[in-house]
Amino acid sequence: MGKKQLAILRNDPWLEPYAPAIEGRHQDVVRKLEELTAATHGSLSDFANAYKYFGLHRNADGSWTFREYAPNAKAIWLIGTFNDWLEDDRYLLSPLGDGTWEINLPADALHDGDLFKMLVTWEGGQGERIPAYARRVVQDDNTKIFSAQVYAPEHPYEFKVKNFKPDTKPLLIYECHIGMAQEEEKVGSYEEFRTKTLPRIAKDGYNAIQIMAIQEHPYYGSFGYHVSSFYAASSRFGTPDDLKRLIDTAHEMGIAVIMDIVHSHAVKNEVEGLGRLDGSYDLYFHGGDRREHPAWDSLLFDYGKNSVLHFLLSNCKFWLEEYKFDGFRFDGVTSMLYYDHGLGKAFGGYGDYYDGAQDTDAITYLTLANILIHEVDRHAITIAEEMSGMPGLAVKFEDGGIGFDYRMAMGVPDYWIKMIKEKKDEDWHPTSIFWELTNRRADEKTISYCESHDQALVGDKTIIFRLIDKEMYWHMMDGDNNFTVERGMALHKMIRLVTLATINGGYLNFMGNEFGHPEWIDFPREGNGWSYKYARRQWDLVDREELKYKYLNRFDNAMVETVSGVYNFQADVVDKLWEKDDDQVLAFRRGDLIFVFNWNPVKSFEGYGFLAPAGEYEVILDSDATSFGGHGLVDDKVHHFTMPDPLYEPSGKGWLKMYLPARTAQVLRMVRPAPGKATAKKPAAKKAPAKKSATKKKA
Repeated sequence: MGKKQLAILRNDPWLEPYAPAIEGRHQDVVRKLEELTAATHGSLSDFANAYKYFGLHRNADGSWTFREYAPNAKAIWLIGTFNDWLEDDRYLLSPLGDGTWEINLPADALHDGDLFKMLVTWEGGQGERIPAYARRVVQDDNTKIFSAQVYAPEHPYEFKVKNFKPDTKPLLIYECHIGMAQEEEKVGSYEEFRTKTLPRIAKDGYNAIQIMAIQEHPYYGSFGYHVSSFYAASSRFGTPDDLKRLIDTAHEMGIAVIMDIVHSHAVKNEVEGLGRLDGSYDLYFHGGDRREHPAWDSLLFDYGKNSVLHFLLSNCKFWLEEYKFDGFRFDGVTSMLYYDHGLGKAFGGYGDYYDGAQDTDAITYLTLANILIHEVDRHAITIAEEMSGMPGLAVKFEDGGIGFDYRMAMGVPDYWIKMIKEKKDEDWHPTSIFWELTNRRADEKTISYCESHDQALVGDKTIIFRLIDKEMYWHMMDGDNNFTVERGMALHKMIRLVTLATINGGYLNFMGNEFGHPEWIDFPREGNGWSYKYARRQWDLVDREELKYKYLNRFDNAMVETVSGVYNFQADVVDKLWEKDDDQVLAFRRGDLIFVFNWNPVKSFEGYGFLAPAGEYEVILDSDATSFGGHGLVDDKVHHFTMPDPLYEPSGKGWLKMYLPARTAQVLRMVRPAPGKATAKKPAAKKAPAKKSATKKKA
């Protein structure tokens, strides 16, 4: 018998010409997996234990052991508050061979709260360095200098929820940033987020949060994407125990916690980061021309080195086990996949993914990371931020893919921006909208979104700001009838609903966008006088009854509830029922639900008909309801009955006729099928499981 063909090739015949490249990448991973696990005679998880060996550890008898991997070093001392930052031979490390250095210290040599660094000497130079595996790094308020810190609380936090399982049917993500999640003009804390922001997210109906900027980074304004200490939870938000308590509380609320992890590059800083940890330029990074990212002013990992794989794979396992994160959104995957980082490339055909410009070492690393993460926690979630569209990214490794659970649908927000900027309202064609939102690989799940943090930054604009702009400052009072605001709110609701309604995996919202947060994000910097005015969220806007933001928030809550109330909604087929560009009407069905959109800016339609499964329907969501800031033109109490048509009766369909006000959306649910017709309801196996108490659910 011949070798069994990988599923990715069976599922997509257009990939057949590139079978050698796909099979070759698969075998690269097989070989590397065998190589890495041979040393441990175990699993990849056994290999990914670098954090249990390197770094600072307190032993059972109270003594301390510290180790660092620094093959280019000639000598290493620990310096800190315990020895007045002086070169002290009592704190001199010993070489163990293979580049590893170690020191064992008595219990009274270090204490909780002590600050420390390494003093590293190499051929022709010397410098202070923060250990690569430091778990806590703090910045002095006065000098702004970063140091590692001994973190050994007498009573460390103990998780209450032991075995949390994320709800992914569907996955509804609330993207957030701890520091800017509060109302005040300051850096918010883990504890404030836990007590003030988490309850809002739970009330809004999202079942996952995706937290940015967790790994320590020297520059706050980098949004956490220039990481210096990969094993340290950013101390500007609080302590490691504070973060653990936040995650535990989220789990108690039924909310999964996904970490925005940065393994695509690292900050160039040498004292704070890994830049020249042991004096060499290529300990963790490429040498020569490949060392620096041409667009990001950062350093690029050399994924071809086993020592780098050891560091990064162990980092994935560390965050899962130490903090109980439920998975990762991998940042900058496109940059990793290609030698040219995908810069300026159109990716117009399959050949662009197999033309030799792909970094096979990076592809191997990403595949190994997905294997490891799911080995450590089979319920873990992995998401790739990737814009090139490389096939197989979110296909299982055993089927020939890279192994992510989801890929970000990065073309969708670009599409909405282009529509708002370039198209007149009468040119918003449902054929284009439906195609864009459903054009994806059948074998890969995506995270759909209208806008993320990228669209909220200075230099870009959120959807609501593009739609309403300066009018938001003057006409968001309830009762103030302004056409621009009315149009913007109507389209904001429709855009979000149609994007959510067409998901095949999950949906993402950036914090504040659910109620149309009015302003951009601008972190403190020299250009704005180091102000925190725009590095926060103005929750009072949605809380104030006299403002219209409450209507957008209510609609977001309602649409999330509508979708989350259908078990496995994301798996239901998106069945297009009607699209007519000259009317600008779109209708599609998912299970028992029918979504109807009239994008027409001026025309309302009385008795507008389209074919649907024969039966009786009720309106369960209406974007024009007065409770959502609309005009209330639709009587939601009226049930709709399909009208039989002999021509379509064999297909079980009839004409559903409705009143469609201009620029509105409605969601209908089948109450019962027409007599004698097959039910449109899903089989019993797909019904939502019975609700359990929080204690039982997480036990």
